[in-house]
Amino acid sequence: MSDFLRVTGLFFITALAEIVGCYLPWLVLTQGRPVWWLLPAAGSLAVFAWLLTLHPSAAGRTYAAYGGVYVVVALLWLWRVDGIVPTRWDLIGGAVCLVGMALIALQPLPRAT
Repeated sequence: MSDFLRVTGLFFITALAEIVGCYLPWLVLTQGRPVWWLLPAAGSLAVFAWLLTLHPSAAGRTYAAYGGVYVVVALLWLWRVDGIVPTRWDLIGGAVCLVGMALIALQPLPRAT
């Protein structure tokens, strides 16, 4: 279980790095923020890519499980940064995504021979 908590925490940090890396260019392009904000955005996306390499599973499985956590972090961002309270449908969808992530991340894997 501690491995699951470690991986889940790493997914949350990874998602935050990805969202920041995408949010800053969005602010530059839609809100007229300074162009230099693209530099920390690029750095955040580089950290995001590096964090994905720290997961113990195969890349495709890691990306699939990560997607569930990303949805939940995006909903938290919606609430805390955008100031929009998630609806019950958002919360139900987020819970479904976390269940999917857990199924993918916790599956018994065949042992190497």
